[in-house]
Amino acid sequence: MEFIENITQLEALYGEPGSASLRKVTRRLTPLYSDWIRASRLCVLSTVGPEGVDGSPRGDDGPVVLELDPGTLALPDWRGNNRLDSLRNIVRDGRVSLMFFVPGSNNVVRVIGTAQLTADEILRERFEKRGRRPSTVIVVKIAEVYSQCARALIRAGIWTRGDESSSLPTVGEILAEITEGEEGGAQYDQEWGERAAKTMW
Repeated sequence: MEFIENITQLEALYGEPGSASLRKVTRRLTPLYSDWIRASRLCVLSTVGPEGVDGSPRGDDGPVVLELDPGTLALPDWRGNNRLDSLRNIVRDGRVSLMFFVPGSNNVVRVIGTAQLTADEILRERFEKRGRRPSTVIVVKIAEVYSQCARALIRAGIWTRGDESSSLPTVGEILAEITEGEEGGAQYDQEWGERAAKTMW
C-alpha cells in the first residue's frame, strides 16, 4: 500500500474547491451563524495536547454555548467523568474546534479558535441550573466559523434511518470485558440512569 506523502500528491487527486466552500468562512459570528449555533444543543469539542488529541461531546437542554460577543463563545463544563482530558489539553494548548449539530439538520457548523478555562463566579452564575453551576467555563476566541458540507450526514441517514440501539453492547458490558469482570456488568448499567440523573448538572 502506498501512502500520500505531500500536499501536491493530495491535491492532484481532488478538484479545486468550489467558490462557496471558501467564501462561507467568516472570522466571527454573523447574525445567521449566531442563530444557527444558538439552536444547537450538542457539539463536539476537539482539543490537542502533549498526549495527543481528544474529542468530547458536549450537550445541554438549551443552547450548548453562550455567545459573549460575535468573536467569543462560552461553553460550560458540566459534570462528566472527571478524566479532564479536554480541559488538560486546553490548559496546555489552547487550539480547539467545535462542531455544532441540530437534530433534523444535515448541516454542521464548525468553529475553530483558541480556548482558555475560567472559574469566574459571574460567568459560572450565568449557567446556573437547579442550584448548580459548572466547575469551569471554556471561553473560545473564534478564528473561523463555517458550515460543513451536508453529504456526510445525508449518507449516514443519521436523522432518518431509525437504527435500533438495543443491539449495541452496553457500557457496563464493555467495562466488564476490559476489566475481566472487576467492574461494570449489568448492575453498572441498571444504576447508571439514576446516577446520571442526580449528577446531570
